Amino acid sequence: MAEEEIKTTVAEATEATAAPKAKAKKGKRIVSSGAVYIQATFNNTIISVTDKTGGVLTASSAGANGFRGSKKGTAFAAGVAAEKALELAKKNHALNSVDVYVSGIGLGRDAAVRAISTVGIKIDSITDVTPIAHGGVRPKGERKP
Repeated sequence: MAEEEIKTTVAEATEATAAPKAKAKKGKRIVSSGAVYIQATFNNTIISVTDKTGGVLTASSAGANGFRGSKKGTAFAAGVAAEKALELAKKNHALNSVDVYVSGIGLGRDAAVRAISTVGIKIDSITDVTPIAHGGVRPKGERKP
């Protein structure tokens, strides 16, 4: 009788400590139109390809493509990064038209936009979303009369 109780107790303990089942991998989304966000700084260029709701499909940067140091900020590196991100999006998600949003003042702005058209993806619109200073905050100290 005692052996049966021990066996059931051991079985209950192993069931309780068993790892939860892993989620099944989701299938690849088919997205016909999306958006490309290009962030071009002096030190690097980052390209993100998203669907219309903002969910990232693919992303790439000059640094992720093997460029190091000052070479990351070049126009050539930006073009390579854009081509890689968009080829993956086209192959894996059937992307064929995009809206482009460019931010920053780096050298890779134009090269990344040109790379989009060389991959064979239709550009619907290009928007510059670089923030512009407009007076700034009030300086500290007393107000002058």
